[in-house]
Amino acid sequence: MSSAIRSVAVFCGSNFGTSPEHAAAAEQLGTLIAQRGLTLVYGGTHKGLIGVVADAALAAGGTVVGVINQRLHDRGHLHVGLTRHEIAPDMRARKARMSELADAFIALPGGLGTLEELLEAATLTQLGDHVKGCGALDVRGFYLPLRVLLETATDEGFLKPEHRDMLVIEPDPTRLLDALAAWTPPTVSKWIGQPGS
Repeated sequence: MSSAIRSVAVFCGSNFGTSPEHAAAAEQLGTLIAQRGLTLVYGGTHKGLIGVVADAALAAGGTVVGVINQRLHDRGHLHVGLTRHEIAPDMRARKARMSELADAFIALPGGLGTLEELLEAATLTQLGDHVKGCGALDVRGFYLPLRVLLETATDEGFLKPEHRDMLVIEPDPTRLLDALAAWTPPTVSKWIGQPGS
C-alpha cells in the first residue's frame, strides 16, 4: 500500500440491505483495511453495514476512528469498541472532520447519505479542494447505474472524461484498495469550452 495512504474513510448504509453479500463485502473490506495497517475512519455507529466494517477492522487488530454527530450519539448509536471517537455537532461538521482525517474514500452500497458523501468527496477532488482518491465497492452491481450516469453527464457536456474516470468503481476490495494506492489526480479544470476558466 502506498505510504501516501494511511487512512481511509468508508461510507455505507446504516441498514444491511436485502442480500447477505452486502455484509460479507463490508466485513471483507474492514478486515483488509486493518491488515494493510490503514486507519478506518467512519461515522462512529454500530448500525448496519457500517457497523460490520468497523467490527471487522477491530477484530483484525485495526485502528478505527468514529466521527459521530451529536444527535446520533444522544440516541445511543455510538459503537462502544472504537479505538477512539469524536462527536461533531451536526452532519456537515462530521463530514468535514472525516475528510480531514482520511487520505482516501470508499463507498459501499447505501442510501442517500452514502451517495451524497461519495459524490461530495469526489466533487472536492474535482475542484482541487483536496487531492484524495475516491472509490466505490461495487457489490452486486450496485454502482453500475452511477457509472452509466457519469457516462451520460460526460456525453451531455457536463463532465470531462478525466473526471468521469477518476472515481474508482471496483467489485473486488483488494483491487479497489490497490487502485486507490496507485491513484493519481486528474490535472484538468472542470470547465468545458469556457474562456478564462
